[in-house]
Amino acid sequence: MQYVIGVDLGTSAVKVLLVSRDGVVKEEVSKDYPLIQPRSGYSEQDPEEWVSKTVEALAELMTRSDVDPADVEGLSFSGQMHGLVLLDREQNVLRNAILWNDTRTTAQCRHIEEELGDALLDIAKNPALEGFTLPKLLWVKEHEPDVFERAALFMLPKDYVRFRLTGEIHCEYSDAAGTLMLDVTEKVWSRRICRAFDLPESLCPPLVAPHALVGTLLPDVAAATGLREETKVFAGGADNACGAIGANILAPGATLCSIGTSGVVLSYEEDKTRDFKGRVHFFNHGKADAYYTMGVTLAAGYSLSWFKQTFAPNEPFESLLRHVGNSEMGSNGLLFTPYLVGERTPHADAFIRGSFIGIDSSHTRDDFVRAVLEGITFSLNESLAIFREAGKTVDTVVSIGGGARNEAWLQMQADIFNARIVQLENEQGPGMGAAMLAAVGCGWFDSLKACAERFIRPAKTFEPVEEHVARYEELFPLYQKVYAETKELSEQLQPYRK
Repeated sequence: MQYVIGVDLGTSAVKVLLVSRDGVVKEEVSKDYPLIQPRSGYSEQDPEEWVSKTVEALAELMTRSDVDPADVEGLSFSGQMHGLVLLDREQNVLRNAILWNDTRTTAQCRHIEEELGDALLDIAKNPALEGFTLPKLLWVKEHEPDVFERAALFMLPKDYVRFRLTGEIHCEYSDAAGTLMLDVTEKVWSRRICRAFDLPESLCPPLVAPHALVGTLLPDVAAATGLREETKVFAGGADNACGAIGANILAPGATLCSIGTSGVVLSYEEDKTRDFKGRVHFFNHGKADAYYTMGVTLAAGYSLSWFKQTFAPNEPFESLLRHVGNSEMGSNGLLFTPYLVGERTPHADAFIRGSFIGIDSSHTRDDFVRAVLEGITFSLNESLAIFREAGKTVDTVVSIGGGARNEAWLQMQADIFNARIVQLENEQGPGMGAAMLAAVGCGWFDSLKACAERFIRPAKTFEPVEEHVARYEELFPLYQKVYAETKELSEQLQPYRK
């Protein structure tokens, strides 16, 4: 049997999958690495941790699977987006990587807006937000000029790991789209954006397609992992692009809902002229000549984790959610907004905070749990509403992540989204998408669509219930009012927070 490997470089761990030609996951291994938070709002990691843990994970994968290295044809990557890795002329890392969830760059975002105006959306298709790479570059330039002076190249997280495994430096389109420096429709680094901020174009790595063959394993890496030097390495994609591939979001009308720590609603797009006016993200897909639109809820699954940790720390999630059906739709008149760490879509607001609205003495714990689930889903529905307002059809949504593990929540998604919800049989997310890019790169299939037909299998569907849809359509506008009504209060409370 022949195999490929998908490497998913996440924020807290790297996960590697060994996938057979039949799309079956033969083995998987995960290795954690720490987050570095030297100050409030700062989020960094040591890129060497990514490399060492990836090599360890690959070695363990090969040992545990007992697969002949000659049967592993290729590997590819998925990775956390936006992170900034700076290299000097000798290709040494100059400082810790600044991650996607770092929020120190608000001033740099305002500077970008002032300098580029409407041209930013015309070129990069996305607004200036703290998570993107360009604001991080400008922050280093302003606050660490000695580091910036020595910088010869910037890289994104998975691309740096791939470089260390192959010795070859590249960046692919789907991840480059999250830098705020790519001309998204032309798929080239934007000379105008670089010149506007006096950034040498030589800082930008060479661009390739996600399915491109970019090298083979270095001898020392092959020896350390148990793989062959001849193992083919493909460029890979951004985590959300690979998540879309791994959920078969590969044709018009296909939409994904992924609920992890954050929540993502992502929809396939081929019309590069469609204008969302920056209200949702617009990125290059992992599929050639395709795009995806994406809305983000910053604290989706995190809101549920916070509630559990705060009010039921010793209780498993299954027990916490078991009786959510005891609370009726609308949670007995209780609304929750999941703005625990600010919000992204449709409110790019780092200072807004969450709320429970309508609490009275009749409310039970089940009401609060259901309100949290409904609030997360309402937030994600705001992104779907933007898609639909722009003329997109959304009638089927593939649900993955934590939100796909509870059937009551899946039915809630069907009712609030007013769409059929599909649960997958074997959900591996971005890691599977990376493996699929390798499978197509190795020539197993002539397209990602053909690969998806073999690798991805639906398990169950949840249809919207008409009367439930009507009830939630009454509640959704009330939820939408909470942001405007609490924005000023959140700002005024900011000085009192630790």
